[in-house]
Amino acid sequence: MSTMEVSAVGLALAYVVLAIYQQRLCWLAAIASALLYIAIFWQVQLYLEAALQLFYIAMAIYGWIIWGSEDNSVAAIQTWPYRYHAAACLALLLLSLMLGGAMHAYTDAASPFIDAGTTVSALLATWMVARKLLENWLYWIAIDLASIGLYLSRDLTLTAVLFAGYVILAGLGYRTWRRQWLAQQTL
Repeated sequence: MSTMEVSAVGLALAYVVLAIYQQRLCWLAAIASALLYIAIFWQVQLYLEAALQLFYIAMAIYGWIIWGSEDNSVAAIQTWPYRYHAAACLALLLLSLMLGGAMHAYTDAASPFIDAGTTVSALLATWMVARKLLENWLYWIAIDLASIGLYLSRDLTLTAVLFAGYVILAGLGYRTWRRQWLAQQTL
């Protein structure tokens, strides 16, 4: 456990808590955490996780912009129909297999298929947060559970603990956003 990992974890927690309460500052914490995690993941040969951080930075900039617009109020929480989720899950599975296979064949990546699965799933889930889609929290629960084992396998204990906390926070996020979504349905 390094000082860099402790700092990255603290900023990542700040991001999730601020996102639960739809505070625009969450995106700044996300950028800072992602910058630290690029170096951390590269050092432990989780290359896709390192690359994912670049996407997180881009999405944080996007989130900062969209959450700052007038039309992105608290009442802007939306949901997807089940067919969208079915299509998304099928696409995530196929992309994970293809990317994991390529990483296995061409790199010395640790756990390439799990790394690929969590990475491609996180791409979608991060976009879902920025668009305020309620179900993002359910995707994050699944991603976080898979990530715990991945990080433990690379001796990133504090990061694994962070992701265990993320599971709890994602449950809280889902409950909080769902309550707000239901309230806007009665208006």
